[in-house]
Amino acid sequence: MTDRECEVLFLIGSGLSNLEIASHLQLSLATVKTHVGRLLAKLQARDRAQLVIVAYETGLVVPAK
Repeated sequence: MTDRECEVLFLIGSGLSNLEIASHLQLSLATVKTHVGRLLAKLQARDRAQLVIVAYETGLVVPAK
């Protein structure tokens, strides 16, 4: 994964929508969708829910206490 894809995965794992990610990273919505699509393919995930699971299982996102 690229550094940007890691950032996007972190933000997905944090619960942000594509629009919120685009605003946060100052990217177009289309670019965010491209990153999400590439993450789904690279991680062989079916959907965003599985991306959230990967973000937690890898320690990229830590549960709030």
